[in-house]
Amino acid sequence: MSTTELDKSIAPAPVPFMEALMYWLKLGFISFGGPAGQISMMHQELVEKRRWISEQRFLHALNYTMVLPGPEAQQLATYIGWLMHGVRGGIVAGVLFVLPSLFILIGLTWAYLAFGEVPAVAGILYGIKPAVTALILFAAYRIGSKALPNNILRGMAIAAFIAIFAFHVPFPLIIIVAGLFAYIGSRFLPDTFKAGGHHSSSGKDSYGAAIIDDDTPAPEYIRFKWSRFLSFLAVGLLLGFSVMGYLYSQYGWDGTLTQMGYFFTKAALLTIGGAYAVLPYISLGGVEHGWIDKTQMLDGLALGETTPGPLVMVNAFVGFVGGWTNEIFGAGSQLLSGIVAATVVTFFTFLPSFLFIFLGAPAIEATRNDLKFTAPLTGITAAVVGVILNLAAFFAYHVLWPNGFTDSVTEIISNMDWLALLIGIIAFIAMMRFKIGVVTVIAASAIVGLAYSLFI
Repeated sequence: MSTTELDKSIAPAPVPFMEALMYWLKLGFISFGGPAGQISMMHQELVEKRRWISEQRFLHALNYTMVLPGPEAQQLATYIGWLMHGVRGGIVAGVLFVLPSLFILIGLTWAYLAFGEVPAVAGILYGIKPAVTALILFAAYRIGSKALPNNILRGMAIAAFIAIFAFHVPFPLIIIVAGLFAYIGSRFLPDTFKAGGHHSSSGKDSYGAAIIDDDTPAPEYIRFKWSRFLSFLAVGLLLGFSVMGYLYSQYGWDGTLTQMGYFFTKAALLTIGGAYAVLPYISLGGVEHGWIDKTQMLDGLALGETTPGPLVMVNAFVGFVGGWTNEIFGAGSQLLSGIVAATVVTFFTFLPSFLFIFLGAPAIEATRNDLKFTAPLTGITAAVVGVILNLAAFFAYHVLWPNGFTDSVTEIISNMDWLALLIGIIAFIAMMRFKIGVVTVIAASAIVGLAYSLFI
């Protein structure tokens, strides 16, 4: 046996809390690429290189976060932080996954609103939008290639796409049906619905012994206790109702900040499947409330894709634009209004995510390898692929046909933005065929858009 093999047979030494904190802080600044890219990044670093957690434990946590409302990558970081260092580890991992993105996005959104009409800035955004559409389509491909290993799961993804695209079936209903179908199906075809997550082990059975391995005994803080469950629930509800109560007392129920708190709490609780699934709901709600228009929403998604952190941080963009536009604190207070609104939106977006982990993870840890619990998660993951395809179609329509079209084939062809289509196709091929990174593709697309704006 070689030295390397011997080393891999022995788990690394326990990680000090400060070392873990520095990793989560680093991740907050480099976690580009949306949820699929962020989860891949954590898998590579924590499972393959550092061996802080085993493949099986990582995928079990991932499958749980996939069924939760909210951003699965941030929830996965919170889950792993909790496994390693308890509640303080989960809080640090979850907060640091979000905080750098909030600061960066506030700065970029201010620049967008202050200088967005400048032709050069408009050109950059023009180039980024089709690349972002290609990225969403590529995300559906990457997740689907891992999560849909058989025709039944592929059929579920197609059915989910048709249901939401053609018949406008509410996403929560799609998720419930997919979970029930997989639960019942697992009784007859258990191998079809075995949980595998959407990240494989790259052909390896094991990356070596891990600190949190498949058979590592559960420490006391991981075990489910009703007293602990009720304590977390009480603290979470107290935080949420306290902030909402303060906003209501200061601005009334129809106040912009109060309505943002209420709307984004609903978004956090009622939408399942991560950022790509929640964006259509956020887009519609933001437009209906008058906080943002469709063009700004596309620009916000473009900015969200070019910053680290959860893609659902586009919510903070919506909040900033809504606060800026409504001048919550009076005339001349646009910047302060935007910052406060973005912070309020971020608080209500992520509070439920922490609660879902601290409340549910102990029970989930006790159900590992139990098919009746994991099969619904597998079915839901398949449905999410179809919903992501629907999101790609939604943005492709607005990017490729900015002026819309009727049923006329001639008008469809004449109104298409052919340069945007070309940028999108090249971006997709670059990521899929040549494995070029998301940041590089976005940057190159921005340069093309800038050059186009300078020479037209």
